[in-house]
Amino acid sequence: MAQSKQSEQEEPVASPHWFIVDAHLDLAYNAIGWRRNYRRAAHWNRAQEAGTSSVRENGLCSVGLPDLVRGRVGVVFGTIFMEPSRRMMGDSPIFYRNEQEAHQHGMAQLDYYRKWADLDEHIRVIGSRKDLQDVLTTWGLGNKKEPPPSIFSMRKEPKPIHQVGIVPLMEGADPILEPKELERWAERGLRIVGPAWTGTRYSGGTHEPGGLTKLGRELLDMIASLGLILDVSHLSQSALMEALERFEGGPGRLIASHSNPQRIIPTDRHLPDEALEMIAQRQGVIGVVLFNKFLKNGWGTGDKKRDVTLDHVVRAIDHICQVTGSADFVGIGSDFDGGFGSESAPRELDTSRDLHRIGDELLMRGFGRENVEKVMSGNWLRVLRTALP
Repeated sequence: MAQSKQSEQEEPVASPHWFIVDAHLDLAYNAIGWRRNYRRAAHWNRAQEAGTSSVRENGLCSVGLPDLVRGRVGVVFGTIFMEPSRRMMGDSPIFYRNEQEAHQHGMAQLDYYRKWADLDEHIRVIGSRKDLQDVLTTWGLGNKKEPPPSIFSMRKEPKPIHQVGIVPLMEGADPILEPKELERWAERGLRIVGPAWTGTRYSGGTHEPGGLTKLGRELLDMIASLGLILDVSHLSQSALMEALERFEGGPGRLIASHSNPQRIIPTDRHLPDEALEMIAQRQGVIGVVLFNKFLKNGWGTGDKKRDVTLDHVVRAIDHICQVTGSADFVGIGSDFDGGFGSESAPRELDTSRDLHRIGDELLMRGFGRENVEKVMSGNWLRVLRTALP
């Protein structure tokens, strides 16, 4: 991986009001499996992928480092993800037939984030509160104000390098060979664990009902003892409710990185109001997914992008606010490039650089500026500041 240049990233042009955290991006999976070059802009990748199986299987690329920087998306949760062979969606490039293969793929994806950070000054893997603050400082957030430069100084200060911080998140825990091995993963930088995507050895998941297994309960205990964050997205309904009841991690250590209200999309992939309330009681956050199928009931592949708009995104956010009683427990978990492309995202959203439009829309709809800032980044930052070592 060649080091990216400052000139390639450009200066942010999104609304200056919103700094953004996106809590779910399958970066390593797409970079390793589909050879997407996330050092380049989404539209560059689209040109390279035109007519290939990547577009047929994954859709139009929506993410690139220049898009994140220009969109002021300064922190993302980068996933470790692969599909079990029994549930492969099309011509998937990364899948596993047993836990050993899952472990191998998972470690390779975790290493991808570390290597990217080593080679690119715009990327930093976030493993601690200090890492988080260092990233935020590159955006002028939370750092001490320096005295103005002397009028006698002729030195021209260089432009700041805006870093994108990546918090590693495992989506589906089969790469963890056994619960006690989680400590090794934590030492290597894993900070968030989702036990299921579809069903795993640890839990029932989307389209595969079942509760937590004995190993799953042991895994939850390990997540709590290590001070990691539990992600309940994709848990089956019975596993979800059991996890919400039994997880002993402290406040802010239980989230749903990318889930929408079940009241809007009535399937087992999403969260019933009871779960929304319980996550809020734990000071967690729910990240709204920006997939049209998860925003408008009945929308399907092949339907028009324009049929879903920011109005549907606002409805999902507002529903979570109404159920939980405030704007303190909702954020963005776009899942861009997570098995769907730009053609399946709302009309106003083409790439990550457009996410600021959600904040602009919320402000126009009557959300106070402070609450919009919470939705766009503040709530996720609260979780990270609480849960990171």
